[in-house]
Amino acid sequence: MTTATKEAVEQEQYLTFLLAGEEYAIGILKVKEIIEYDTVTTVPKTPRWVRGVINLRGTVVPVLELGLKFGLEERPVTKTTCIVIVEGQVGGQSSLMGVLADAVSQVMEIAAEDIREVPAFGTRIKVDYLQGMAQLGKKFVLLLDIDKVLSADEAQDLSVATTYVEEESNAASPDSAALNLEKANSVPEAGDSAPEEG
Repeated sequence: MTTATKEAVEQEQYLTFLLAGEEYAIGILKVKEIIEYDTVTTVPKTPRWVRGVINLRGTVVPVLELGLKFGLEERPVTKTTCIVIVEGQVGGQSSLMGVLADAVSQVMEIAAEDIREVPAFGTRIKVDYLQGMAQLGKKFVLLLDIDKVLSADEAQDLSVATTYVEEESNAASPDSAALNLEKANSVPEAGDSAPEEG
């Protein structure tokens, strides 16, 4: 193996994005697509960090607001807000989920030797959710382990919620089903006053 080939093998690409002003990254192989924030339908009796679900070409995909789950500051939806569609292992099965991001930054290559362990102190989220951290310029980017973000119980609750929406849509007429999945909550952009949550 040549040196160039070896370096290519040892490097992995990551998509970096912002959550509550902090830089995070997910392995590019986990990322399926990035879509603009548009219509999200809320699901009753779900945690606050479950924004709702979207209809992605006929598939019901839950949208997670990981910033809230991590205990970070809630941010308003702006023109740069987007949904990163990722594929993770949930309950031993591959599952699509959307990660709400304040903005997508860039795709960067990180060599394996440049990934460091996350110290047990100084980070605002549980180290269990992280693969490690890598230096990005003068600061560090935290590498998310998307397979570990949800506990088994949380994954089960999310599955039940998604199934509920699918069944509600199937039970309705085709026109009503389309309306039900496409209907959005009124989510203001930055500068507008956000409705208070009950």
